[in-house]
Amino acid sequence: MTVALVATALYLLAAGLLVHRLGRHPDAPGRTWRLPAAGAVLAHGLMHLLAWRVAGAADLHFFSALSMVGLGMAALTLLAGVSGRMAALGVLVYPLAAATSLAYGGRAAAPVQALDWQLQLHAWMALLAYATLAIAALLALLLWIQERALRQRQFHTWLRPLPPLVELEALLFRTITVGFVLLTATLLTGVVFVENLLAQHLIHKTVLSVLSWLAFGALLLGRWRYGWRGAIAVRWTLTAMALLVLAYFGSKFVLELVLERT
Repeated sequence: MTVALVATALYLLAAGLLVHRLGRHPDAPGRTWRLPAAGAVLAHGLMHLLAWRVAGAADLHFFSALSMVGLGMAALTLLAGVSGRMAALGVLVYPLAAATSLAYGGRAAAPVQALDWQLQLHAWMALLAYATLAIAALLALLLWIQERALRQRQFHTWLRPLPPLVELEALLFRTITVGFVLLTATLLTGVVFVENLLAQHLIHKTVLSVLSWLAFGALLLGRWRYGWRGAIAVRWTLTAMALLVLAYFGSKFVLELVLERT
């Protein structure tokens, strides 16, 4: 729990420094936030490693998986911010990562079942795909907010840290493309490595995941073939992400927390 508190404090410090800096210099996020953000990501990862060492295997239960997605989102945001793009995204992502870290650190330890390397590969790909596509969903929301504000001629100060609309849209589709590739690999490894889908109560998860994959694929195809953008891109992205959340975390919530099955 101590490591979780450290990670949470550092995440919130990084977000606070970003808010303070961007409030004064919207076009220059500075560097003061980088050290606490990097420390938070390291502490967050260390928390999982220590828990897995005690358990003797990787914990992939609901709160652990949620925390790892938060960790992935924070790590991706840190990399994007250091490279000079979308540091402002940390204002949203770091508090979310802090909440997932705190939720995982404060929950009672659950029995952990060791998985072979094939299933672990499938699980890690899934979590990385979810983290990447969750970033895409946040970018879609920012795109919608920015487009709506510009259309209504509401030039808010807090919009200035965001990149231009065209650049933000291009970043959204690049992120979706990477997430789509990862999601494709996740589904393929699931088909190859996961056995007895019906016996493991995974059929609904598979159906929703495939529907999400089809939605993201249709969006990318529409972008390439018809130039889809703006509100259409936002709707497809959020719909596909909602299906993905229901597929993984919705099913895990019902099975593990409601029905108390693993």
